[in-house]
Amino acid sequence: MLVIPALFAAGAATAQTKDPVVDNIVKEETENSQLVPLAKQLFDGIGPRLVGTPQMEKAGQWALEKYKDWGITARYEKWGDWRGWERGVSHIDMVTPRVKSLEGTQLAWSPGMKKAVTAETIILPEFADSIAFQKWLPAVKGKFVMISMLQPTGRPDYNWTEFATKKSFDKMKADRTAQTDAWRKRISNTGLTARSLPPALEKAGAAGVVTSNWSAGFGVDKIFGAYTKKTPTVDIALEDYGMLYRLTEGGSKPTIKIQAESKELGAVPTFNIVGEIKGTEKPDEYVMLSAHFDSWDGGQGATDNGTGTLTMMEAMRILKKVYPNPKRTILVGHWGSEEQGLNGSRAFVEDHPEIVANLQVLFNQDNGTGRVVNISGQGFLNSYDYIGRWLSKVPANIREQITTNFPGTPGGGGSDFASFVAVGAPGFSLSSNSWSYGSYTWHTNRDTYDKIVFDDVKNNAMLTAILVYMACEDPAKTSRDKIVLPINTKTGEQTKWPAQTKANRHGGFE
Repeated sequence: MLVIPALFAAGAATAQTKDPVVDNIVKEETENSQLVPLAKQLFDGIGPRLVGTPQMEKAGQWALEKYKDWGITARYEKWGDWRGWERGVSHIDMVTPRVKSLEGTQLAWSPGMKKAVTAETIILPEFADSIAFQKWLPAVKGKFVMISMLQPTGRPDYNWTEFATKKSFDKMKADRTAQTDAWRKRISNTGLTARSLPPALEKAGAAGVVTSNWSAGFGVDKIFGAYTKKTPTVDIALEDYGMLYRLTEGGSKPTIKIQAESKELGAVPTFNIVGEIKGTEKPDEYVMLSAHFDSWDGGQGATDNGTGTLTMMEAMRILKKVYPNPKRTILVGHWGSEEQGLNGSRAFVEDHPEIVANLQVLFNQDNGTGRVVNISGQGFLNSYDYIGRWLSKVPANIREQITTNFPGTPGGGGSDFASFVAVGAPGFSLSSNSWSYGSYTWHTNRDTYDKIVFDDVKNNAMLTAILVYMACEDPAKTSRDKIVLPINTKTGEQTKWPAQTKANRHGGFE
């Protein structure tokens, strides 16, 4: 394995190169970036893009109009349908023992309520076994059932590391581990899982299900989907959930009022947006930009994957302006339903074998707002050769931030490049610096416009545009030779290349 480290160099990419197209890419993004207005329009104006929602459809039409304005051909490719749903207003208030509005929201696809419901909260208790759980189950009728663990702290570990004594920090971690293990056992002793428990509570007549999916940062929760069909499932932020839990546990019998509005819309189209700048010399060979277009909807979907989306849109805009006649055809794929299993890119791979067979390279970006700091060869034996050549033309103050890992190993999932790698096509991830992505913005209620670091996204737009330009100009077609994967030490068998997985083309109804 060849690992090529690089040092970070700050500052704008202003150094002149010997290639006028590269210089013009840098000049255009430095002097005429459109990232800020694009971000305002997409994240503030349209908002999150949960698959099956009107906002996802609206965003798709917005992207088509943007490409049209830039003189880029773009198309809407329907590849299936999904459960349609529209989020409405969420109000969660504690009514007794005192009045307080609580921070929280309904989960995606939570069923709508015709009117507000006020009811007592109860905590899922400990059970000896599933028989004991079944005997207790009638007690949930007309109650809001709290099914998440009470966290021992709302402070992230980095805050403890900075201020706590070692003894205090170690004690907290030991207590948290014990509590977490005990809560897992509490769930498993019901005979159900985190997925099957909410429907069982709903069937038994619960007024609703209350969760708190803390994301290990100050004031931040993960917001995923509901498993109930008739009664609401809401997430309440750690701080308010903890208060409610302690009051309930202490016998105060708090009551809360929930109004969670939403609409079921039936089966609605799922789609990709595909943009194209036609090649002049090798129009049937393709260089592709890639980013998923959908998001979860607890926040605005700004860094997952709004910034990846804008990186690819901005790179396409720049390329059309400064490199309008590429040798190979440039495509951009804005994928739908990535969050539910890479479905948009998997559908594209299935539906366009002629493109996949003649793909020079694909570059995907999908892990936050940070500047690109890592590129792996994904197990392609000669990836160091062509990616190394292309990177050599990138200005040093962008290139030297990046660590390359050749030949690397093939990614089996995680984001849309894996859909192409699985069929042996050279797809690569432009992996970003963290900016606390995992805790603070990935799938959370805090994935919002204010978390964008525009200097880093500008960096990525320039990098992507230059790599695409170099891939188009390269006289050689990229090699698809693969490394021999190692023997699995546990099974003694040869590790296999990731297998292709079919797209789910009728989703969300199960």
